[in-house]
Amino acid sequence: MSASEQASSLFQNYARYPISLVKGQGSWLWDDKGNKYLDFMCGLAVTNLGHAPKKVTEKLKAQLDELWHVSNLFHIPNQEKAASLLTANSCADAVFFCNSGAEANEAAIKLARRYHQKVKGTGRFEIITFHQSFHGRTLATLTATGQDKVKDGFLPLPAGFKSVPLHDLAALKAAIGPDTAAIMIEMVLAEGGVLVVQPDFLKAVKALCEQHGLLLILDEVQTGMGRTGKLFAYEHYGIEPDIFTLAKGIASGFPAGAMLGKGYLKDAFTPGSHGSTFGGTPIATAAMIATIETILEDQLPQRAADMGEYLIQQLNEKVAVHPFVNEVRGLGLLIGIECKEPVNDIVLEGQKRGLLFVTAGPNVIRLLPNLYITKEEIDQAVGMIAELIHDHTAVNKA
Repeated sequence: MSASEQASSLFQNYARYPISLVKGQGSWLWDDKGNKYLDFMCGLAVTNLGHAPKKVTEKLKAQLDELWHVSNLFHIPNQEKAASLLTANSCADAVFFCNSGAEANEAAIKLARRYHQKVKGTGRFEIITFHQSFHGRTLATLTATGQDKVKDGFLPLPAGFKSVPLHDLAALKAAIGPDTAAIMIEMVLAEGGVLVVQPDFLKAVKALCEQHGLLLILDEVQTGMGRTGKLFAYEHYGIEPDIFTLAKGIASGFPAGAMLGKGYLKDAFTPGSHGSTFGGTPIATAAMIATIETILEDQLPQRAADMGEYLIQQLNEKVAVHPFVNEVRGLGLLIGIECKEPVNDIVLEGQKRGLLFVTAGPNVIRLLPNLYITKEEIDQAVGMIAELIHDHTAVNKA
């Protein structure tokens, strides 16, 4: 631990980069030394509209002059409007607002259990997830996560979770038992390596849920709000979940999350069964409304599809040709570049040259530009990544 870290009043649970960012606009960020960065990580898929989007800024400023917080014991008009926007543009009929993706997934787990136990009377409680998945940092959601590294030091873990290999239908069938309540899956396992779920597999998962009376929970925390080229990633697959979760890009950086479900699940969440002090405050929902309206009005899912296609094309032409690269994959503007060796040094060197991106596991570069990204900005980023990989391999060969 460095001297500055030792002197800090913060817990050192983040391995922070040596950069202090102080300003953002669109696709660009500036640090406290005046250095400028092209942002291809968007706070991990949060600032989908870019930094300081005008409509969200105006809506937040107006709301700050009116009302900040009241208890959910009262009706909050902004909540009704935000929920209506979400249900009108999805397969869901009801929304629960919270503050983060982990809380949204926690709510989904609780809803699935309570539906089986209080509505169906089955007593089912187990949730099946997949290896390399990521669902959050609460005790329940880190247990649901299919990566051992997030569980280290937190034993004993809550009961009621199983994890099986992705795309292993036989293992999934074998894991289903009399206590199984739901199957929970991301359509792109972003933290686990930007692994895109195969359409036939997801359809088979849906069929198993219907066959065994299970709920299908889709974690759209990173894939939602237009990032994959549809407003919600499940739209690519021709299926509808019973429950899906949102956060990250739902409020342009203001802390917010949502759990959405079918109407027949409403009877499971009765008054007092679940809650959140700060979920769906007037301020949070103002940011959500402005974000959702902007995404719809500017047709950003289609833009993400078009720009994502262009980004993958450029990466295949200028980056994937390098022997260091195994594969370029992804959906919309959620892109992974799988390499033959760890890429953390490339990430750090990219920062020095003015490009911000992040990893998805040790060997995968993850690219998450905002949905307004231009071809010129994509060309600039791809050129820098190609140079970074060339220079990295040249140094290692020397």
